[in-house]
Amino acid sequence: MTSTAVLERDEETGVARAPRRLGTPLVTVLLVGAVALACALSVVVGARTIPLAAIWDSSHPLHNISQARVERTLLGLAVGAALALAGAVLQGLTRNPLADPGILGINAGASFAMVVALSVFGVSELRDFVWVAFLGAAVAAVLVHVVASIGRDGATPMKLAIAGAALTAAATSWTSGVLLVDKQTMETFRYWQVGTIGGRGLDVLLVGAPFLAVGALLALSGARLLNTLALGDDLARGLGRRTAVDRVVLGVAVVLLAGTATALAGPVAFVGLVVPHAVRGLVGSDHSRLLPLSALGGAVLVVLADTLGRVVLPPAEVQVGVMAAVVGVPVFLFLIRHGRSGSGAL
Repeated sequence: MTSTAVLERDEETGVARAPRRLGTPLVTVLLVGAVALACALSVVVGARTIPLAAIWDSSHPLHNISQARVERTLLGLAVGAALALAGAVLQGLTRNPLADPGILGINAGASFAMVVALSVFGVSELRDFVWVAFLGAAVAAVLVHVVASIGRDGATPMKLAIAGAALTAAATSWTSGVLLVDKQTMETFRYWQVGTIGGRGLDVLLVGAPFLAVGALLALSGARLLNTLALGDDLARGLGRRTAVDRVVLGVAVVLLAGTATALAGPVAFVGLVVPHAVRGLVGSDHSRLLPLSALGGAVLVVLADTLGRVVLPPAEVQVGVMAAVVGVPVFLFLIRHGRSGSGAL
């Protein structure tokens, strides 16, 4: 499949024109600055305002609170970057602009696996949760691809989306069924289910860091593979690519990133869908630029959503999974309305 540019229509003349792109260096600088600003706000803003000096001044009375917020911020950065990077890889891998770990059933598979582990096997340690979530995400990804591969045309983007939606509905129903008959598991699971990074220390991130690091390395090193696969399988094979192996490697990267992020913070929606669209509209569809910039954008979105959730309904706190959707839906609708998603490039 050859890539095509997305055209915008001039409101005055009605003439179609190519969308304006920002330079990659400029977008990189802006996103790095946004990451720094989001981190500063995440530490300072909350039920109680904390000066940045409290971070490194161990004698400051608010030092312990600042350290807790720093750890929370680091977890938000990791989860946001992982989800956005997984979404960007998945969209390129399936050539489907609507693909993300949530829509293709990966998050639902991880959630169902965790509920079964809690209810049936009594798993309670976070270290075990990461493995369980990874296994559930992997099984869901394989099932979606197997179901979508049935038929003459194989796993087309449309069939992948339909199979993912069906598996998501099924896994969500099974999860609800287990929770309805096991009240104790529901009490444990419901706080995790809405998606949260609050109340979790650095030890939580350290458990998932190796999985995230391997997934990110596989994803970023696969940028050229994704650019080649975007040309279509036939042409990619003509260029010497082993497309089946490439898809497996990139699929493992998505499962590692999405499964681990879901285990650490719960299912956080829209990050893997919205961020790659926004970045693609700014710098185009070259995955060597799209992937790292999507990771930066996802980190910004999750950290800002978490910070906003602390102040929007004081003294209560709105979890990051809810705030990410609140922020993500209007942004996604704006991108669609103004044709800036660059989806036609897939």
